[in-house]
Amino acid sequence: MKYRILSNEELEHLEGDLKAFLILNGVAGDDWKTLNETDPEKAVALVELFSDKVLETVYEKVEYLEHRSTDMCLVFHVGEKDQSLITIQRTEGSSLDLSTPEGIHEALTKHISELEFFTSKHAFHKERELEVHKLITQGCVLSTKEFWDALVEVISAED
Repeated sequence: MKYRILSNEELEHLEGDLKAFLILNGVAGDDWKTLNETDPEKAVALVELFSDKVLETVYEKVEYLEHRSTDMCLVFHVGEKDQSLITIQRTEGSSLDLSTPEGIHEALTKHISELEFFTSKHAFHKERELEVHKLITQGCVLSTKEFWDALVEVISAED
């Protein structure tokens, strides 16, 4: 397994896709129920393969991720061969809360002097989609190009 097995809820949402996948793999209709009863390991292996294919497709489309906490916000731009990072960190002694979009907006528009910015860029150590998976399992969520571009503009104005 390359990534993770999809949850039952995720599989329910993708039921039609799973059925089509099973048919392509020679398991149609009642054969799935029989396979689950007679060879559960093979059934699980098929669900794992389906899960990996779904997640691979999703991860290929990811471009921006972010991870927020009270004292810091990390925003990633995931390119084809590398990823860039912008870190917004509150200064020592600041009580700003960077864990919500509203808190970040207020900090950027009214308390910029209480923020520090750091940027970095590095080539992927592993396959791109594995790097995306790792960031998501560490708590990152999808972000937007607009947020990234706004941070780049703020940092440029600070220099």
